[in-house]
Amino acid sequence: MKLIDSPNRVAYLDCVRDLIQTSQVQSMRQLPHHPGVSCYEHSVFVSYVAFRLARRWGLDYRSCARCGLLHDLYLYRWNDQSAHPGLQCFDHPVFALRNAEALTPLTPKERNVILAHMWPLALHLPRSREAWTVSLADKLCATIETVQLWKRMKLRSALTA
Repeated sequence: MKLIDSPNRVAYLDCVRDLIQTSQVQSMRQLPHHPGVSCYEHSVFVSYVAFRLARRWGLDYRSCARCGLLHDLYLYRWNDQSAHPGLQCFDHPVFALRNAEALTPLTPKERNVILAHMWPLALHLPRSREAWTVSLADKLCATIETVQLWKRMKLRSALTA
């Protein structure tokens, strides 16, 4: 993995190294997410932005990086109605949490970060500054991806390899 600024690269990778190479996280490469962006690319982008914001704001940047990476670990095609009972925006945080808990131990705060990342669409309220940070990073990254700034900023090659 190549990251935009190398001074933060080592610190970021120290936070997510045990997760990023797992088959579950790597399988997100095959799942489309936003236009032209895989679920893996989106999750790494959110993870890195949340990590940087949390470090700047003096928060638990390790939890932000890890939960940012796992926040969309739902592991099914979002438009496959047989994979989830309702609307994707409401359902996927619960599936992501279930898969994340099977992958690594999570604190109660980290569980809330993953469940609350879709607030206010999903009803789980962010209960920590870290949960608000990952939610903000998710919305920022989703906006950049949806309006295609992702391509213009050449973030695919900068963030993922």
